[in-house]
Amino acid sequence: MGARVVFTIALRVRALRTVGSSLSGAASARRLLMPARETEAIILKTFPLGEADRLVSFLGRSSGRVRGVAAGARRLNNRYGSTLEVLSHVQIWYVEKETRELVRIQQAELLESFHQAQSNYSLSTGLAVISEISELILPEHEVSEAMFRLILLATREVERSGDWALPLSYFVFWTVRLGGWLPRFDRCVACDRPFGAKAAFYDAHQSGLFCEKCRRGGIKPLHVEARNLAERFTGERLDRIEYEKSMQPSVKQLREAGLVWIENHLERRLATRELLETA
Repeated sequence: MGARVVFTIALRVRALRTVGSSLSGAASARRLLMPARETEAIILKTFPLGEADRLVSFLGRSSGRVRGVAAGARRLNNRYGSTLEVLSHVQIWYVEKETRELVRIQQAELLESFHQAQSNYSLSTGLAVISEISELILPEHEVSEAMFRLILLATREVERSGDWALPLSYFVFWTVRLGGWLPRFDRCVACDRPFGAKAAFYDAHQSGLFCEKCRRGGIKPLHVEARNLAERFTGERLDRIEYEKSMQPSVKQLREAGLVWIENHLERRLATRELLETA
């Protein structure tokens, strides 16, 4: 083989290596310069990860539910501070890679804290139910403006009122309604008779409300007052409903029915539900 041919081959090999190196360098630069996404968010749940990090699940207003790693968040003097407390309202920045399931959380800025409610056992129990339901029913990366506003409204009202009963009942009712699992409140699902002022009945293992003639043993009542409260929830904002002592039975009945329908949809028990009895 002539020297000129060998030299030409060597040049081509060197050129290919240079191009390959340039492409590799460009890819590395793109990774380094990958822009962070930014969204208003509500922290739904956090878990310890390794010795120093936290796994964070948050509902982004523009991104839906996302899971990510907050590196160093468990260290004493970490840059996140109290921004990763459950149900905190934050502005969050994160980097997402197609090949990775978890995003990398870069920064979080606190917009609204609910420290007073979180530091009270009774109130924090109500918030824990809101957090668990939201975490379980919301699909990843599916934007839900209605659920975002509902979670924020209910959490704010727990903090403002110092009581979780009405806000949680409202949250549960609207979660069921937004999910499309709310039965008809005016007629029996079995015989189509109107309930009128009589009690309706619901069962943990069957969908719909039943009249007294069609109900089976062991199912629970939903009295007309609770159904009227549901109608109020449909037409009024939570922060405009004044909670009166006479409403307590209806608030509890409607909440319990809603929790049953949510559990039916999830096909599992809510871990936080039993805590309400001691809150």
